[in-house]
Amino acid sequence: MKNLFFFVILLLSATAHAQVGIGTTTPAASAQLDVSSTTKGFLPPRMTTTQRDAISSPATGLVIFNSTTNGLEFKSSTGWVLLSAATTVSYPSVLIGTQYWMDKNLELTTYRNGDLIPYVTDPTAWASLTTGAWCYYGNDPSSGYGKLYNWYAVNDSRGLAPQGWHIPTDAEWTTLSTLLGGTSAAGGKMKTTGTTRWTSPNTGATNESGFAGLPGGNRTNNGTFYDIGDYGNWWSSTEHNTDNAWFRYLDYGIGIVYPFNTNKGYGFSVRCLRD
Repeated sequence: MKNLFFFVILLLSATAHAQVGIGTTTPAASAQLDVSSTTKGFLPPRMTTTQRDAISSPATGLVIFNSTTNGLEFKSSTGWVLLSAATTVSYPSVLIGTQYWMDKNLELTTYRNGDLIPYVTDPTAWASLTTGAWCYYGNDPSSGYGKLYNWYAVNDSRGLAPQGWHIPTDAEWTTLSTLLGGTSAAGGKMKTTGTTRWTSPNTGATNESGFAGLPGGNRTNNGTFYDIGDYGNWWSSTEHNTDNAWFRYLDYGIGIVYPFNTNKGYGFSVRCLRD
């Protein structure tokens, strides 16, 4: 009976004002639905990215809370957009020579304009990608090494790096290794010390640069995961050819930082340089 009474009041409010008021008998003239409370909030539908993507023909303007990305999202005419994030990440920087580097791996789930970067866990889906995506190593959010991005995300015109930052070019990576004494000496100065994260013996690791490189492993372009604990891999923004792009990697067994190129479909860690 109480619920029926509430429904009648709600219906009368909607009829009298051409709007619906909840917690108010005088909804704002510009609002079709006016919810008023000083003790409770508005709770939108909560769902994972997979559940969101299963919505049939979502209307432009549809709002949900995505429990995968941990943020409020709305449907735009071009796709889902992160409206606000509960896990805003700040990126302290470390000065190495003349360069300011982020001191940890990138953890963003959106491009600079707010568009979502797809979170792709399925290996077959990952292997077929020609556009940007991210994942966790082993699809495990608790891995502790940050997100892995394919190079298509690095190269996306919407911008992977936050405002005021950019993805380092191959030349800027070379500048870093030169500042640290050259390729053969720089690797140890860029690795975190000890063998809690790195596989023993973690040769040459001093982290005297403050770069704090971790062995986040990689996801290959066929969707499989390799090398966590053994190698840390970081993309550059520089293309090698149609299929490959340049990156740098650190090795548990030697104090060298290696320049190399590989398929753009690999998932690597990302560090940014301050503009």
